[in-house]
Amino acid sequence: MRHAQTISVVITTYNRPDALEAVVRACFMQNDKNFEIIIADDGSTANTRACIERLAQGSPVPVHHVWQPDQGFRAAMARNRGTLAATGDYIVFLDGDCIPQRDFIARHRALSEPGCLVSGSRILLDEALTRRVLDEGVDVAVAPLATRIGWRLRGHMNKVLQLAVRWPDLGRTTKKFSWRRIKSCNLGVWKSDLERVNGFDESFTGWGHEDSDLVVRLFHSGVLRKDGAFATEVFHLWHREAQRDQESSNRRTVLERAAAKVTQATVGLREHADEAA
Repeated sequence: MRHAQTISVVITTYNRPDALEAVVRACFMQNDKNFEIIIADDGSTANTRACIERLAQGSPVPVHHVWQPDQGFRAAMARNRGTLAATGDYIVFLDGDCIPQRDFIARHRALSEPGCLVSGSRILLDEALTRRVLDEGVDVAVAPLATRIGWRLRGHMNKVLQLAVRWPDLGRTTKKFSWRRIKSCNLGVWKSDLERVNGFDESFTGWGHEDSDLVVRLFHSGVLRKDGAFATEVFHLWHREAQRDQESSNRRTVLERAAAKVTQATVGLREHADEAA
């Protein structure tokens, strides 16, 4: 089986440099350093730029910053711009509030397979543990299992078994589409597959389901979904929920496209290529 050789990690961020720094530093500590980092910035202020410049100076891997003006929630556009800036043949999308474990890249590389995407998994941290991570430098990625179990018992994280067990790459691929656990905060996709469906659809407005739309379109173009649970878990730092005014209408759009077996984004990667031309 052919696995990804060159990997680009596209990290989306918006005005949360403390969380971004924790995520990027965890990327620096990967046991597989054959990758690059693209920071896909949805309009952050100068504080984030200064943070990225500081991190890039001591980075063991290439770090690039792709910025766009702040015109509301435009994560789909940020991810598309990050994809266009990436040199890897395999893209791992990661949010700027999701701290990867030390073998995150290695596990995504091992699970990468032509004709498949990998829908990763996450573990939610509560506000108290998030504050310890950001203010005290607590490294959740290397905490002993006993400590993690204690956090779980006290309600500081929502699951722990996934941190104690690693499943082999068996029985992960499904030929039926499922909405379950679709999160672009932890998603591995071949760049050629993204190009074939025109990337994320920027016509979605507000928060919600642009990641589900991408996976639906990839599925209808022939890309199978592989479950990355018990292999690719990241620690999702607590934050207040974003406004979800458009969530219902976005979901309805995805359902309609799924029924129609749509494969192409209305506004996506090609439109940026046209702009550049």
